[in-house]
Amino acid sequence: MMRRVRISGIYVYPIKSCGGVSLAQSDVVERGLAFDRRYMLADRTGRFVTQREKRRLCQVKLAFAGPDLLVTAPGASPLTLSRAPDSAGLEPALYSVWESSGRALRDPEGSRWFSELLNDDVSLLYMPDSEQRAVNPKRARPSDIVSFADGYPLLLISEESLRDLNCRLEHGLEMARFRPNLVIAGGTPYQEDTFGEVRFGTVSCRAVKRCDRCVMTTLDPETGEAGKEPLRTLARYRQEDGRVWFGMNLVHDGPGAVRIGDEVYLQ
Repeated sequence: MMRRVRISGIYVYPIKSCGGVSLAQSDVVERGLAFDRRYMLADRTGRFVTQREKRRLCQVKLAFAGPDLLVTAPGASPLTLSRAPDSAGLEPALYSVWESSGRALRDPEGSRWFSELLNDDVSLLYMPDSEQRAVNPKRARPSDIVSFADGYPLLLISEESLRDLNCRLEHGLEMARFRPNLVIAGGTPYQEDTFGEVRFGTVSCRAVKRCDRCVMTTLDPETGEAGKEPLRTLARYRQEDGRVWFGMNLVHDGPGAVRIGDEVYLQ
């Protein structure tokens, strides 16, 4: 057991590349945390759209309101979506995320809202339960599936890792820059790099790959303003194989639940 190491933060991102929702507890379902990245924006070809292309997505904030998802942004009227819509009123659509592709459902109202916000023709897609997007088979089991996340169901970062990074920066950064699902506290900096099998709450996970970080971490999560940090500093001491690493990707073994305060164990 890792003494005194506990879950200190739980976050879901219901629309890929938009704001996160902080939770006290969450169910862990087939694809990861419940409601995480089940929606995504796509261009005319079905290719995913993120803050890399549309910085204004940093200003899109999300909140749960009962069974609904409330979407807000400066200068726009609020948008209300169902957290788990049925297929009625939605349109079949194709999608692609990096090297994977599949079938989704297009929300016409949400597509219009985001097209006006971004001044571009985009579609808001929802991943139905019938879509079984596989995790990278080199690092997963055949039954492992994932939502519209970049590659893996869960991303974990420790408070101590961020604290160590911030000690090296002129201006400290918030955890929101790194968009984790789970934050832990009580261990040592970068302890997550060494994880193999992990258990917390009623969930067991495999730590399958450190997370290589992209330009999105250089965007202010409130304004979308771009800078050079943290990639410039991370490259000085966290660079391997031409990439910089921060956080650990997890694949869970089955459904369960996680709560703030759950102890973290290595198995």
